[in-house]
Amino acid sequence: MRTVRFLMRALSLAALIAAVVAGTMDSVNSVSSSSVVMTSLGNAWLNFDPEGLAMAEISANSYVGSDIWRPYVAPVLAQPAFAIFLGLALFFWMVGYRKPAPFGRFSAR
Repeated sequence: MRTVRFLMRALSLAALIAAVVAGTMDSVNSVSSSSVVMTSLGNAWLNFDPEGLAMAEISANSYVGSDIWRPYVAPVLAQPAFAIFLGLALFFWMVGYRKPAPFGRFSAR
């Protein structure tokens, strides 16, 4: 169980770092263009790894089903990248969170 919690916390940290990087890049682009710029997850993925995005779409259409990409995945890819990564960081943190003992460190676990 400790290993799973550690893995979830590590994934949470990685998602948080990705969110901070995406938010920083959006902030810099917003200041330089004098308007609000929010990069979508799809555009960020396309800039980072175009072949990976194409392979993900082909894999989803061929292995999962042809009706999965447009109604379920495309709306997620249209959201701001920093928001998606923040949501993932929160989710992984919540999964890996261990509630503290009610009476401190001397209570039975």
